Amino acid sequence: MTATTESAAVNRIGLSKADYNGAGSTLCNGCGHYSIANVIIAAAYELALDPTRIAKFSGIGCSSKSPAYFLGKSHSINGLHGRMPSLATGATTVNKDLVAIGVSGDGDTGSIGLGQFKHLLRRNVDMVYLIENNGVYGLTKGQLSATADLGQKSRHGGLNQLPPIDLCLEAIIAGCSFVARSFAGDPKQLQTLLKAAFSHRGTAVLNIISPCVTFNNGEGSTKSYVWGREHELPLHEINFIPLEHDEIQADYEAGAVREVTMHDGSLIRLRKIGQEYDPTDRPAAIRLLEEERSGQMFTTGLLYINEGRQSLADHEKLVDIPLVHLPDEKLRPSRTALDAINAEYS
Repeated sequence: MTATTESAAVNRIGLSKADYNGAGSTLCNGCGHYSIANVIIAAAYELALDPTRIAKFSGIGCSSKSPAYFLGKSHSINGLHGRMPSLATGATTVNKDLVAIGVSGDGDTGSIGLGQFKHLLRRNVDMVYLIENNGVYGLTKGQLSATADLGQKSRHGGLNQLPPIDLCLEAIIAGCSFVARSFAGDPKQLQTLLKAAFSHRGTAVLNIISPCVTFNNGEGSTKSYVWGREHELPLHEINFIPLEHDEIQADYEAGAVREVTMHDGSLIRLRKIGQEYDPTDRPAAIRLLEEERSGQMFTTGLLYINEGRQSLADHEKLVDIPLVHLPDEKLRPSRTALDAINAEYS
């Protein structure tokens, strides 16, 4: 995966940025999900990903509609509500050459799909998992979701009397090896995190606050554009340096720099802002997210990374050739071998 210069008409595999587009959007004007789709297009183009090797997975909801709006030449399946992780697990197990992108929402992940989400993370399936989090069920007219704030009032759904689920905290506790949070209104940061997620081996979760301009963009909503812009606190400035590419940089600002090497040899370079924060420190990530529960903080960036965890494919010792490409004689025992096994139980 390699980058291109902004002035190039095509990337390193000869594709233009338009080759990464999808169908025309039917989302509401200003929807954060559409901003995220544009960031995915830009990241895939700059990394020169082959669209025909990408598989998109989604469930049900506004977020799960959005894969139609990017990477139109890729494989895609829109499954049952909350069941996207099972589809992604199966597909990436039989064909580990796929670049898998799961797109879900706060309802699809945090409510009906929470169990599937947790087990996907426990297995560390090799995929990028995007949560387009707007705090409401937009397709069913704006009821508050499991990530809505305590005491939040919706236009039609009344007052929320239950505490929210923090999907980043759930991901870290479940053993996810890459957890980040971003904001649809901050495309530069989101694109850098997305590039790093594509280079990570294992599940990379990006919880993206994505304002619903129709049902949840009002005063007081922590999922709104205004609140996000006023309260966003980046943990660090992030640079992504692709494999085998030298960076040209002139940065004289003070600040400690930490480099995290990805599985493919690329780097995430983090420059500290404000507080000392180590994204490889799991207890520190949990403390940070717990502290946010009582404050008015909205920290974004790379919250946690563990490059040492095996992915599901590594754990299961899958062979180099994807299972889907193996001939029948490699996938099943011969008649003689089966007869010998059955004879042991007769």
